[in-house]
Amino acid sequence: MRLPIRSFTVLLLLLAFVLAACQRAEPTPTPAPAAQPSPTPAAEASPTPAPQPTPQAQVTKPTDPIGVLEIKPGEPIVLAWMLTVSGGTAQLGEDSKRGIEIAIEDLGGELFGHKIELVGEDSGCNPEGGQAAATRLAANPRIVAIVGSSCSSEARVGAPIIDQAGLVMVSPSNTAPDLTDPAKHVDAYLRVAHNDKVQGRVAAEFVVNKLGLKRVATIHDGSLYAEQLANVFAENVQKLGGTVVAQEAVSPEDTDMRPVLTRIATQQPELIYYPIFNPAGSYITLQAKEISGLENVKLMSADGLLEPQTVQNAGQAAVGLYLSGPDLTVLGPKYQEFVQKYQQKYGTKPVAGFHAHAYDATMMIVEAIKKVAVQAPDGTLYIPRKALREALYQTKNFSGLTGNLTCDQYGDCADPKIAVYEVFSTDTAGWPDSAIRKIYP
Repeated sequence: MRLPIRSFTVLLLLLAFVLAACQRAEPTPTPAPAAQPSPTPAAEASPTPAPQPTPQAQVTKPTDPIGVLEIKPGEPIVLAWMLTVSGGTAQLGEDSKRGIEIAIEDLGGELFGHKIELVGEDSGCNPEGGQAAATRLAANPRIVAIVGSSCSSEARVGAPIIDQAGLVMVSPSNTAPDLTDPAKHVDAYLRVAHNDKVQGRVAAEFVVNKLGLKRVATIHDGSLYAEQLANVFAENVQKLGGTVVAQEAVSPEDTDMRPVLTRIATQQPELIYYPIFNPAGSYITLQAKEISGLENVKLMSADGLLEPQTVQNAGQAAVGLYLSGPDLTVLGPKYQEFVQKYQQKYGTKPVAGFHAHAYDATMMIVEAIKKVAVQAPDGTLYIPRKALREALYQTKNFSGLTGNLTCDQYGDCADPKIAVYEVFSTDTAGWPDSAIRKIYP
């Protein structure tokens, strides 16, 4: 009889263990969720609701008299350049293009969550190139704004095309007074470069007041820039008591400048002023001292030749050449930081005079976009085109590399600072410091 009792006892023990395990497996209700009262009735609602759209989410596509650019999620903001990047003036345009690229890098390559895409057209530094480049850019409906052009003659024919397309352009290096003349100006056009009314005056003051020279001759190449700057210089020389003994013209394609220089020599000038581009400017520099009667004449040009190519082309004949152009020596720490970035990125110091202006033109456009752009909740960006133009014209005290920029009603936005440099060496490896030095003011 003991065996059945033992078995029964074991059975009872097993049953007790099973019951105990079942009791431990059932969760003991925790007092926290059930026992604690809700702070507010809203807390009873289960998952936290998604954030409600901000008032901006209710925005609709704006209207604008000349159109609204719509940039959908994932699409880039397209900025364009219209610059001379080939031929004898390539250094001028390439230098400006690099200024634009550094500006975009400083922006992190995007704006309003959209990548900034840069496109461009070579404008060739002549009217034909300007017309062709402007026509191609005007046909691209994705472009927001244009940094350009390089040369004034491009802008004279290109700006009306850009205007008709509803676009806007800001030039880093156009300086011809004609472009912001109230009688000829078009709404699409602004510039951050100086007006040659300033450069021509400073150059004349240097020649008459600093050098003490009174008899001058001028040469232009028929371009809007060269002809108008030569005229402004001549007018100011006369105002200061000097005499303009000859005013001549050459073609940008000319290589033999001796006939023109020989005619000038008969008038016995003390200085020849030729604000033209390369390669024509280098030929004048090379050939002037070969002409009888011009052996001791002073030579002076302007920002069109303010590049290492001038010295490389003319060699020893360039030593002693005076060049007027933007005064980069007075720019502050921000400009020095820019130059370091330029050198790190491209392996050389800036090679012309308007890289900082191109940077400023880009940043000024971006600030105007920020003021007028409207963004929908899905990321779609609307940029009203006339409003963008108006925002650019309303630019006041914009802190740029080249100074504090304020635009007038005709598109002049520069904080003009002009200097005169002298070529003292043919060593262009460390341009500009290795070859030119500021001598005025």
